[in-house]
Amino acid sequence: MDILRFITAGSVDDGKSTLIGRLLYDSKSIMIDQIDAIKAHGKNKMNGVLDLSLITDGLRAEREQGITIDVAYKYFTTPKRKFIIADAPGHIQYTRNMVTGASNADLAIILIDARNGVEEQTLRHSLIASLLGTPHIIVAINKMDLVGYSQDVYNNIVIDYTAAAKTLKLNDVVYIPISALNGDNIVERSVNMPWYQGDSLLHYLETVKIQKDINLSDARLPVQYVIRPQSEKFHDYRGYAGKIMSGKYKRGDVVTVLPSGLESKIKSIEAGGREVEEASASQSVVVLLENDIDISRGDILVKKENRPSVSQDIEVMMCWMDNKPLQRGNKYLLQSNSKVIRSVVKEIEYKLDVNTFQKQFSPTEIKLNDIVKATIKTASPLVFDSYKKLRAGGSAILIDETSNLTVAACMIQ
Repeated sequence: MDILRFITAGSVDDGKSTLIGRLLYDSKSIMIDQIDAIKAHGKNKMNGVLDLSLITDGLRAEREQGITIDVAYKYFTTPKRKFIIADAPGHIQYTRNMVTGASNADLAIILIDARNGVEEQTLRHSLIASLLGTPHIIVAINKMDLVGYSQDVYNNIVIDYTAAAKTLKLNDVVYIPISALNGDNIVERSVNMPWYQGDSLLHYLETVKIQKDINLSDARLPVQYVIRPQSEKFHDYRGYAGKIMSGKYKRGDVVTVLPSGLESKIKSIEAGGREVEEASASQSVVVLLENDIDISRGDILVKKENRPSVSQDIEVMMCWMDNKPLQRGNKYLLQSNSKVIRSVVKEIEYKLDVNTFQKQFSPTEIKLNDIVKATIKTASPLVFDSYKKLRAGGSAILIDETSNLTVAACMIQ
């Protein structure tokens, strides 16, 4: 049984947590004691309807304020598929949490309050989904019960969002009118909207085709650890451990160590404590080479064909995630896979206007949640792919060395 990872996003109070609670409740994925705890909570609706948002909003501050602050992960299974859900915050100041939750998502559900239509945070989350290359987008137009299940309201929102989706080049966008509170079009088709002829939300989630991002042509093995037991039994053992990011390796392959450019041949490959002839993407392995050459954590073993780029000047699309403004010349640690390297922001080319998607060239200041294109210069050569070609090889983060906090998520161009 395959696994679908998806995230719910959108503006504040659009009903993301309630939607997830409804999915779990109607698919019978909640334990009885959880339901009893929700019933006992003082913030349930006045008319006796369960406040299903409490299933995901687990922090005390979330329950007191009725908002989502941290990304909450929930798991459930139907007879057709397993699901991992990330409930992202809607408030602007927590947009960075949405980036974290969406980074590995196969699908994003963008919720829109039918009363309010497309808002700024809706566009910001859609822009992030576009930058992260999220394969599938569901636009769930929620709270249809509060607009009398109006088809005209639904159609107008579809028109507005379609224009934005075209500009952002979002792929595979579907629209579903729902009421998360009442369960309309969540698990079963709603009798209140006979004009809607599409799938229910759960049916679409169960049947959407998942395109797994497994690249078997570009061989990339970032070294995470050099194994040197230096014991009598393993006196000359020198293994390079890591998880194969993409491609495949077999015994006898000639590999190049980047960024140094040194070459050797694979003597053996170990996976799961035994020798194997071949290993491929997503496997954790230990590789032994015929020559004792200088290889350290952060180096990457590649094959001659389809080599990645090696440079000290890196162009990135960046989502700024720190309260301190970003300025040209600021210095940070850049981490890409297992490589951590000192870097400086060399240039800020432009900032994207979230409402118009226009480029604002040479911005004077970059604030929390701004999205910019920048050039980063690293202290030594970095090995990378473009994010569009290989997500794992083209992603990086900037870390404030003083606070040790992540300040930016980067998609390498």
